[in-house]
Amino acid sequence: MKTKILIVILSAAIIIGSVVVIPILMDEETTEEKKSSDEPIYPSLGNITSFDDAVNHLAFNMFRKIVNDPQNSGNCFYSPYSIFTALAMCYEGAEGNTAVEMKNVLGIEQDNESFQNYMKALYEYLNINEEYNISTANALWPDVGFNLLQEFTDTIETYYGGKATEVEYGDPTEAAEIINTWVEEQTNNLIKDLVPPSAIDPIWTKLILTNAIYFKGVWQIQFDEENTTEREFILPDGSTKQVETMKLVDTEDEFNYTETDDLQILELPYSGGDISMIIILPKDGVEIDDIINSITKEEYKERIDELTSNEADIYLPKYKVETSYGIGDYLIDLGMIDAFAADADFSGITGTRDLFIDKVLHKAFVEVNEEGTEAAAATAVIMALNAADPNQEPSRIIFDCNHPFIFTIHHKETGTILFMGEVMNPAE
Repeated sequence: MKTKILIVILSAAIIIGSVVVIPILMDEETTEEKKSSDEPIYPSLGNITSFDDAVNHLAFNMFRKIVNDPQNSGNCFYSPYSIFTALAMCYEGAEGNTAVEMKNVLGIEQDNESFQNYMKALYEYLNINEEYNISTANALWPDVGFNLLQEFTDTIETYYGGKATEVEYGDPTEAAEIINTWVEEQTNNLIKDLVPPSAIDPIWTKLILTNAIYFKGVWQIQFDEENTTEREFILPDGSTKQVETMKLVDTEDEFNYTETDDLQILELPYSGGDISMIIILPKDGVEIDDIINSITKEEYKERIDELTSNEADIYLPKYKVETSYGIGDYLIDLGMIDAFAADADFSGITGTRDLFIDKVLHKAFVEVNEEGTEAAAATAVIMALNAADPNQEPSRIIFDCNHPFIFTIHHKETGTILFMGEVMNPAE
């Protein structure tokens, strides 16, 4: 049994309909100069992998864990980016085998200046980008008088933009209200009650770290509301349901598209051109579960690289999905074992190695309609201290999402998956 524990909550509330991994911002270069430069915009992050590969690797691994969990029925939606970022901040303070296991799950080297600069550039980009309704903010909320290592707080402030504001955890209700109000303000009120008062122990809770980001994207080619009609959607059990379905048919608009023997894959770009939705639609007779359990980040990238412009008739149901997951067990299954054990080593946070991860919670929201997409996600890492053919003329495509499908929202330049979901019943 655990004896007295000091609970330290590291939470990342991330709201995005799409978020981006962006180039490192160079002080002496203008935007136009960067665009015309022959240098790679998105450098490799250390000798393990690039940031987008790391996020996408976690994306598919976590997606399988979520949808294959019998407790998670119906539609699925979550943010790989949110979970990755929350764990990356925690990873900044990991040591020893705890750090090794987190490196293997996250796919990034620790103390990697390129990665840290990625996070810094991302934070700056999201707050200056004028092409999207997007913003991000980070904050540290230590208990009054609770001291973190200066090196850790400097790292979080320098690369994640998180500044510290003391709160009094002796009053859990007031402390939760302060933090949750901040989260709601940063996320257009889409994420509420990220930290319930019951998660705060008036004696042992000492730190909450939050990251919030909000995005609302408008389709580059919008659906006309007048064309939205009730259409049949085939549910997983073979029954059907009438759902509101958007249509883009008989137009001369072209969309990036590819297909395999099992899948149709279509890209719907958002205005601004940097962010798009990728829809992965199983062909008739192909089980969506088989696709989920077999698709990898390598195959995903290969399919994206194959996209070519085609005219298409598109049928896409309107949908809104809200989800809540506890993902600690999934991370343990993926190999992040020591981080959840009493002998975990997070001495880079406070100077002691008594901290371990108690829970990882995740909430997400997405709404897709004729205008575009609004999405949100929140992650909370709760930590505790244990006192113990190109020449062929393209034919017209019929892309009819009248049965379960997978979708991602990704940054086009890097291919980084920011959100990922499965629509089993648009009417839920």
